[in-house]
Amino acid sequence: MLLLERFSFGVGDRFAHQAKAQLAAFQKLEKDGIHVAPVWNKSNREHTFIGSEPQSVFDAAQAAVRELGWTQHWHIDADHINLKTVDRFMSCSDFFTIDVADSIGKPAAPADVQAFLHRHPELVGVLNIPGVATPFSTSLADVERVAAKYLLAAQDAGNIYRHIAAAKGEDKLIAEVSMDETDLPQTPPELLIILALLADEHVRLQTIAPKFTGRFNKGVDYVGDLVQFEKEFNDDLAVIAHAVRQYGLPANLKLSVHSGSDKFSLYPIIRKALAKTGAGVHIKTAGTSWLEELIGLAEAGGDGLALTKEIYAYALEHVDELCAPYASVIDIDRSHLPSSAAVNTWTGLKLANSLRHIPGHPEFNADMRQLLHVSFKIAAKAGRRYTDLLKANEEIVAKQVTENIYDRHMRPLFIN
Repeated sequence: MLLLERFSFGVGDRFAHQAKAQLAAFQKLEKDGIHVAPVWNKSNREHTFIGSEPQSVFDAAQAAVRELGWTQHWHIDADHINLKTVDRFMSCSDFFTIDVADSIGKPAAPADVQAFLHRHPELVGVLNIPGVATPFSTSLADVERVAAKYLLAAQDAGNIYRHIAAAKGEDKLIAEVSMDETDLPQTPPELLIILALLADEHVRLQTIAPKFTGRFNKGVDYVGDLVQFEKEFNDDLAVIAHAVRQYGLPANLKLSVHSGSDKFSLYPIIRKALAKTGAGVHIKTAGTSWLEELIGLAEAGGDGLALTKEIYAYALEHVDELCAPYASVIDIDRSHLPSSAAVNTWTGLKLANSLRHIPGHPEFNADMRQLLHVSFKIAAKAGRRYTDLLKANEEIVAKQVTENIYDRHMRPLFIN
């Protein structure tokens, strides 16, 4: 079995130009004595929007690994795939995020639900799980309700997993199951039932991405009750450890936090929990580096600043179209979006400060940042005009990318 390391960190590289700058952050952390495996991720939706192929992610990562002399493991994530989209990722991915959110809540065969209940009487009653302060108390009706909601999703995950395993070999894949892109969070007792469902499907998952309580909007900090999140996160860790023992799931099974970029208020909570329990974690980010590209181009001035302003102006005119696919993971107050005319008068530094996520900075604008986070299609339409500017301003852009990942993400997560 191909094993995922205890700590792993997913990075998105929309235009396949920042792999080296991203990897430099992992090297800096390695010098601090902390090994975190890089996982380059890009979803089928993003490839479709940009017009790229999955192989481009592998090629960019491999070039960075060779150029920087990275000798540790690294992975390529076929992000948010399903049975219809996975085949184009087979040859160049070893990490597969199996997304079954669309199947949650759809009815499974009643006989299958009853068979699950018959197999798992241990899920009914008072459950004392080491690490959980208050025992779970579940009735047969509770377990039946949860099983009915998630059984079809687990069956779909099993079908996708077996399809990948048949194509690649079970010893050549890392499986993650994603249930985060849905309306309601999964509670720790629900997570236990979900893990039992997946174990019954013989899915050898190494990470699971539940939907946590609170808002995980893209590119900005967590919105929610930090005390509640801390309890939920720690209970989830205990549930996973219990499920590994109870159901024979892989010993390295760990939580995955999706839209994990910029969740600064959560990082101390996660770091504390990992230190206390010895658990692992996978943090998945996506568009953060694309935003750092814009910040670098804005600071570079000249043509880079001009194009960044053009991208914002177009995004402002097409806000509904751009935001629709990401409605569940963004929360933009349009009254806080400055006019394009106003932005056109800004210096590169002011525009960069508006987008760079430094909480408390007087010029930071979380609404602009979210809008541009989902506006990468505009840069894709610009084609070589955009990518040529990335090349021409490689040094200043790379500096933003590396500092963002290392200083604002990795250090708070793994050091202090």
